[in-house]
Amino acid sequence: MKVVRSISELRLEGDVGLVPTMGGLHAGHVFLFETARAESDVVVASLFVNPAQFDDQADLARYPRDEEHDFAVAQRAGVDVLFTPTPGEMYPAGFSTWVVPGETGAEGAARPGHFRGVATVCLKLFAIVGPARAYFGQKDAQQAIVVRRMARDLNLGVDVRVLPTVRDEDGLALSSRNVLLSPDERERALGLPRALESAVGAADPVAAARAQLNGLEPDYVELLDLDGATVLAAAVRIGSTRLIDNVVVKGALS
Repeated sequence: MKVVRSISELRLEGDVGLVPTMGGLHAGHVFLFETARAESDVVVASLFVNPAQFDDQADLARYPRDEEHDFAVAQRAGVDVLFTPTPGEMYPAGFSTWVVPGETGAEGAARPGHFRGVATVCLKLFAIVGPARAYFGQKDAQQAIVVRRMARDLNLGVDVRVLPTVRDEDGLALSSRNVLLSPDERERALGLPRALESAVGAADPVAAARAQLNGLEPDYVELLDLDGATVLAAAVRIGSTRLIDNVVVKGALS
């Protein structure tokens, strides 16, 4: 695996699959890497904690970082190139051009400016790497919707693939932020996937999920359209950690 830290060093040929990440790599990322490996000549993973998508600087400071661990995980999963730029590399002095998405749902309302940062960094990564496909997890459904719409609206020629959420045995969606949970908080966090799963098939999935959150206060519970699949999504805060999750209630991911 080649580690590249500057845009000028990146030289790629062939059919490229890109997996954008902010590090804190886990089995969910490995699933994306392995799918990209099966479908691509060259697998590129980005490892960049994007400051532009954090509306809370304390949250940015707390975000898990462990380069040695992440390098080892990426290498074992068959990543060919790990692109690890600095903020200054991605946003040099004088940077002033941003992608501002349209409708971003309740997640966008809860995190002002978040999806501007997501869309901008993904557009830059697509321009820098030139992938045929980019891989995202269903857990970040609203992010996938925003990036997929951007790729279509701007005719980027990138197939934005959305793969099912990978979960621990107890049902908690894998997330880099899970390491921030205490044992008691992690137990409480299980109320989120259980509430969402219990609402599948309900006449009013939003109301059904809210009724089963067992004391967890949601930022939101909403239905999203992910290219024909209806997704029930929610965000909750457990201590100082914010978790998101969703389930498909109608249709299937494509």
